[in-house]
Amino acid sequence: MSGLLDGKVAVVTGGASGIGLAIARRFVAEGAQVFITGRRQAAIDAAAAELGPRAVSVRCDVGNLADLDALYEVVAQRSGRIDVLVANAGGAVPAVLGDITEEQFDAMFATNVKGAVFGVQKAMPLLARGASVILIGSSTSTRPDRGMEVYGATKAALRNFARSWTLNARENGSGSTC
Repeated sequence: MSGLLDGKVAVVTGGASGIGLAIARRFVAEGAQVFITGRRQAAIDAAAAELGPRAVSVRCDVGNLADLDALYEVVAQRSGRIDVLVANAGGAVPAVLGDITEEQFDAMFATNVKGAVFGVQKAMPLLARGASVILIGSSTSTRPDRGMEVYGATKAALRNFARSWTLNARENGSGSTC
């Protein structure tokens, strides 16, 4: 029985746990080779071991542009292309306005916004024709709970990035590079 993703190459950021790991599991089950990333080497190695031989772990902090470059170098060397990119890496630090620190603010924007934007931009040369790019958002982009105001702002920025990027691609008739 063949899978929907037989022969496809996927990258899932934040793939060592939670939503990212669930996505990676499904992609592997459907036949894809999956590159999973995370900041903790032991966690991504354990996830890749669970997923089996079609999974590759690459340590990557998506908020660090050098780490993104290293990730895509590994993907280029091992597979030469990306058919599905899932910008899933994210994080939240619950803190009400007035208590949030600069470090918490910077960490959330680095991972949730900078990581997604530059993760997509740096992947573009590897995106195969017809590739899919999936940005994982949150309902907090429109309705953040108390203490999640800054996290909600990061997800609203991601939502706006997706909307404007796809609108501009349609208006230019290019579909970007995909």
